[in-house]
Amino acid sequence: MAELWGSRGPEYAVRRRHCHAQRSPRPPRARENPMPDLTESITVQSSADTLYRLVSDLPRMGEWSPECTRVTWRGAGTAAPVAGARFVGHNRVGMVSWFTFGKVVTADPARRFTFDITFGPIPISRWDYVFAGTADGCTVTESWTDHRPAVLKTLFRPVFGDRTPRNVDGIHTTLLRLKSAAEAG
Repeated sequence: MAELWGSRGPEYAVRRRHCHAQRSPRPPRARENPMPDLTESITVQSSADTLYRLVSDLPRMGEWSPECTRVTWRGAGTAAPVAGARFVGHNRVGMVSWFTFGKVVTADPARRFTFDITFGPIPISRWDYVFAGTADGCTVTESWTDHRPAVLKTLFRPVFGDRTPRNVDGIHTTLLRLKSAAEAG
C-alpha cells in the first residue's frame, strides 16, 4: 500500500491512500474484498463527535458530496441513525441522475459510520467514515469500496464513466466541504 500526498497543495493537509487487493484468477466478490479501493483523510479542527454527527446526518450529505443531491430515510424517521437503518440516495452528474438504496452497517458515535449502497439486489459500494481524535481536533478518513459485479461496471461505464477517478475527486471535495462546515461551527 503506497501513500501519496494530495496534489492540491499542502494547505489542505490531505493524505490519500489507494488500496488494491492482489490480483487473483477471478475478481473478489463484493463481500470478499475487505480492502477499500480509495481512502483519503483530512485533519479538522473539530471534535470526532461533531464530525460524526455531520456525516451520519445523511439528509445533509448533499451539502458535502458533489454527486449526492439528496438522501431520504426509508420507513420511520431516523433522528440518530442506527445499524440497519435504510435510506434512498439521489445522485446527479451532469444530465444523468439516478437513485440508489442504502443501509447503515456501522453507527458507532464519534468512531465509525459505514453504509452499503445497492441498486435493488445488486451490491454497488461501501462507504466508510472513521474518526480519530488528534491533539488539535480530529482526523476523518473516508473510504470507498467498489462492490459492483464486473459486468455492471462494463455496462455502466459509458453512462457513468470510470468511478475511480470520479470518486477520487468526490471524496476530496466531500472532505474539504465537511472540514469547512465543521470548522465554521
